[in-house]
Amino acid sequence: MNKREGEGSSRKNVDSAQEQDMSVNPSSSVIAAFRVFQQELDTKHDKYERLVKISRDITIESKRTIFLLHRVTNVPDAEDVLNEADVKLDGVRQKIGHIAEELRGEDIFQFHRAFTPGIQEYVEAVSFLHYIRHRSLISLEEINARLVFMRTEKEDPKGSAEALPQGAQVLTFQVTPSDYLLGVADLTGELMRMCISSVGNGDIDTPFQLSQFLRQIHDGFSYIGNTGPYEVSKKLHTLRQSLGKVEDACYTLRVRGSEIPKHMLADVFSSRTTLIDPEEGVV
Repeated sequence: MNKREGEGSSRKNVDSAQEQDMSVNPSSSVIAAFRVFQQELDTKHDKYERLVKISRDITIESKRTIFLLHRVTNVPDAEDVLNEADVKLDGVRQKIGHIAEELRGEDIFQFHRAFTPGIQEYVEAVSFLHYIRHRSLISLEEINARLVFMRTEKEDPKGSAEALPQGAQVLTFQVTPSDYLLGVADLTGELMRMCISSVGNGDIDTPFQLSQFLRQIHDGFSYIGNTGPYEVSKKLHTLRQSLGKVEDACYTLRVRGSEIPKHMLADVFSSRTTLIDPEEGVV
C-alpha cells in the first residue's frame, strides 16, 4: 500500500466514525440513561473528594490535640491543658458533623475509605484525653454518644433581618468498630511516649500504671486474633512493641531505679528502646 492509499483509508475511517456519531440519536432512551449514570458518578466522586478533605482536616486537628496532651507531663497545672484539648476536640467534632451531613441518605460503606483515616485519628485523640483524666479506656458507645449533631434549616422570609427556624434535624455519626479498634491500637504508641516523658520528669508511678493498662489492651486484642479486620492484625505488632518498651522501662525502674539519677532515666530508656525498634518477627 502506497502513501496515497494509506491516506485515503484513514480518511474513510474518519468519515465513517463521523457518520456513526451523526447517526446516534441524542434523545434515545439509552443515551438518556447513560447521562443519568454520568451525573450520579460525578456526584459521588465530588462527595468522595469533599469527604477526603474533611478527613484530612480532622487528622491535622486531632494530631495537634495529641501533641498538646503530651504537655501534661511538663506543666504544673494539667487541667489547663486538658481544657484546651477539650476545645480542640469540640472543633473536630463539628467537622465530623460535616461528614454526617455529607452521608445523609447515603450508604456509609461506599465512602468509608474517604474518611476513615481522620476518624481513627480522632478516636486516638479522644481516647488519649480520656485516659489522662480517668485512667481508663473510653468505650465505643461513649464516643458515639458525643457525635450527635443538631442541624437547623432556616428560611429568610421576604428579606427580613432575622431568619426564622424552619425545622431542626438530628444527625448522628457512628464510628465503626474497626475504626475504633484501629484508633485504640494507635493510642498505645502515645501511651508509650507518655511513659518515657513521665520517667524523665521523675514520675515513677505512671510507667507501672501504663504497663498494666497496655497489658489489658493487648489481652483484648489477643481475643480478637485473626478474626478482626486485616489492619488490626497489622497494628498488633506495633502494639506489642509499645508494650515491650513500657515493660522494659518498668524493669529498669524496678531493678536499677535507685542506681540511675532521675534526670538520666529518660536518656537510658531512649537508648534502650532503640535496640528493640527494628521490625523483627513481623507476621
